[in-house]
Amino acid sequence: ASWYQFSPDRKGERPNKHLVRYKGWMHADGYAGFNDLYRSGDIHEVACMAHVRRKFVDVHKSQGSAIADEAIKRIAKLYGIEKEVRGQPPDQRVKIRQSKSKPVFDDLEAWLHAQLPNISGKTPLAVAIRYALTRMKKVRPWLDHGFLELDNNAAERSMRPIALGRKNYLFMGSERGGKSAAIAYTLIETAKLNGVDTQAWLT
Repeated sequence: ASWYQFSPDRKGERPNKHLVRYKGWMHADGYAGFNDLYRSGDIHEVACMAHVRRKFVDVHKSQGSAIADEAIKRIAKLYGIEKEVRGQPPDQRVKIRQSKSKPVFDDLEAWLHAQLPNISGKTPLAVAIRYALTRMKKVRPWLDHGFLELDNNAAERSMRPIALGRKNYLFMGSERGGKSAAIAYTLIETAKLNGVDTQAWLT
């Protein structure tokens, strides 16, 4: 249910090698190292709305902006609808997203296009809007496929303990140690997702 893979760096060749035989959808941030995977046609990209929202939150925190605040409110409406559909079968999720989320999403995209010409191109707000507009097209498949999510927060949450651990223990000792750790993470997280007492199972 969960799969971790070790790589010694963030070069694009790593995901290309890890996912060489994968076919399907991939939720991810805008990391350019994934671009070759998408070009193959076997993997379809779904962008993350949480990353879009974060750009506007950063603008709000650093300088305050009525436009950033409005963007955050509009995105919050989409998350409100997602709360309604959580746990429902994919076909039901699509129906509700098409009737409720799509008008909000379409309106947000049109509204962002309308704001951009009125803002200085070099401001953080303009950067946030351009980023959002680039990602919106890649978020859109979420409206048509009930098995997709609005963001990849579940994956990011599952990676947080590893990122924190990496800071604390600084290194894995060797590349072999990194591969061993990836195997351990895979087994432990899969056990957790299946409701298995991980410590008892490992023992």
